Amino acid sequence: MKYILVTGGVISGVGKGVIASSFGTILKCCNIHVTSIKIDPYINIDAGTFSPFEHGEVYVLDDGGEVDLDLGNYERFLDITLHRDNNITTGKIYQHVISKERRGDFLGQTVQVVPHITDAIQEWVERVANQPVSQDGTKPQVCIVELGGTIGDIEGMPFVEAFRQFQFRVKKENFCCAHVSLVPQPRATGEPKTKPTQASVRELRGLGLSPDLIVCRSENPIGQTVKEKISNFCHVAPEQVICIHDLSSIYRVPILMESQGIVEFFNDRLQLNIPMPPPRRFMQKWKDLAERVDTLRKDVTIALVGKYTKLEDSYASVTKALQHASVAAGYKLNVKYIEAANLENATKMENPVQYHEAWQQLCKSDGVVVPGGFGKRGMDGKMEACKWCRETQKPFLGICLGLQAAVIEFSRNVLKLPDADTTENEQNTPNPVVIDMPEYNPGSMGGTMRLGKRYTLFTESNSILKQMYGKKDRIEERHRHRYEVNPKFVPELEAAGMKFVGHDEDKIRMEILELEGHPYFVATQYHPEYLSRPLKPSPPFLGLILSSVGKLPSYLARGCRLSPRQLSDDDSDDDDVPPTMLKDNLLTPDSGNSYTVSHCQTSSQSPNMPKENVEKNTSLFTEGQSSKGSAPKDVSN
Repeated sequence: MKYILVTGGVISGVGKGVIASSFGTILKCCNIHVTSIKIDPYINIDAGTFSPFEHGEVYVLDDGGEVDLDLGNYERFLDITLHRDNNITTGKIYQHVISKERRGDFLGQTVQVVPHITDAIQEWVERVANQPVSQDGTKPQVCIVELGGTIGDIEGMPFVEAFRQFQFRVKKENFCCAHVSLVPQPRATGEPKTKPTQASVRELRGLGLSPDLIVCRSENPIGQTVKEKISNFCHVAPEQVICIHDLSSIYRVPILMESQGIVEFFNDRLQLNIPMPPPRRFMQKWKDLAERVDTLRKDVTIALVGKYTKLEDSYASVTKALQHASVAAGYKLNVKYIEAANLENATKMENPVQYHEAWQQLCKSDGVVVPGGFGKRGMDGKMEACKWCRETQKPFLGICLGLQAAVIEFSRNVLKLPDADTTENEQNTPNPVVIDMPEYNPGSMGGTMRLGKRYTLFTESNSILKQMYGKKDRIEERHRHRYEVNPKFVPELEAAGMKFVGHDEDKIRMEILELEGHPYFVATQYHPEYLSRPLKPSPPFLGLILSSVGKLPSYLARGCRLSPRQLSDDDSDDDDVPPTMLKDNLLTPDSGNSYTVSHCQTSSQSPNMPKENVEKNTSLFTEGQSSKGSAPKDVSN
């Protein structure tokens, strides 16, 4: 097993997650099987109880693990399925060691940070690194470990010491350290400053780890002179200094890395036996995808009505799922983040400018997403958005709490139950259309929800989402919720036109709703964004984008296929496309619960070009950059 440790310096949020994911992407293109581990030095057992303002979204895995959003980056970049143990926290390590001490496993020894905590970290990394994460069950060859935070943080010291020992445990040829550091460029001088990087590397070396690779993050490209200066002062060769500046899209990061000789370095340093030189079309799929994204000319605007919009990372997976769908449909995504509370009448009285600006943004959008969340704040605003989409025939997608908001709004305004509510917000409501579940334990908040991958069964053969999923009878998606639609109100809701077209295996929990007579009013209790991939967009998100640009009816009529003409910049009617062109369609249902891109065509290509010029590799995986934020002082629910 080979290990690549990624550390960060100067500031947090410098892009370690993207750098680590790009390392894995490049190695995977070399037919190397890769896995990833994210270390978060906080004492929380997992990310499940975090406020989204504190650390961004909570990402959910197949096994129900609530983890850091960077694991979502890894899954999307590498198309792998990680486990809850791939996210290590200080809380998990100490809990593990203390449990062993209580059982008497240490035979009366004094339990200390060194060696007991550091040994536990090393054993955990070795164990998890050997767990298969790909669909074929192949054992990984390389494990990329990202150490969260910044070198010098007191809470990260045990992990740094653990890896200082670990490099000798696994031998030099199996361990590589990459240090990601910021190179600021003050506007006063415009000159890149290397002192922060020098100080960061000096501190890392003082703790016993010498970086084999220094990745310099900067706003603008860094010249060769600065690169050589970092090389001289940080005790590495010039080819071991990689410069990554801000790029037009995140898809270009692996391409830029590869152009600076990263494959040759890893091949030599870790003795990977990768055939050199790389094939002529090596990384071509990334170049094609990056070019396609940069040449999209038509726009689609989606309003995201949420509770945590002050930090965009709170909805990282939702935003990426929208991007995946819009790129597949041939549109450039424009997301408008709308604070749900700003749509409420209370805001109209307190801050009318903010109120009218929020409604103006909502009205200008092509489609609306109402994502998940917890608590009462902003709930009325979410229901206002649901009502407006329902009444104006605006394409709508509700996720988790978004489904519950749509049900409550429909109950109040269509079923004429003005006091309909969720027991989460009003425990004694006379019409509890949304209720808590048996799994929910009010005495313990962590890990007590309905979590992880569950089956959803379709009940109606002609539902939009069943068609979008390839007319399957059942699908698997990831869940994270404590409340559900009250089954007692389902017959009344369905009689009024709100159809629950998907439910769980016991036919108790409502999983999917669709509104009769609406072009696209869909909501899911599960979180489809967690399984979205760049060229395997999530069906509910793809349906929202297609409906928002007016292409969903023809897409469904074609058997869920998009023709090349639909993806071009020609907005003319596409109904005259001859049937013979169907073999060149872009999106076709695959064996999973998503869609695979078979032929990717950029806007600059002609449908008459040779087939070999338009065929693209389907295994494209990428994701956005995480930027951790800090919580406001008055963080509410």
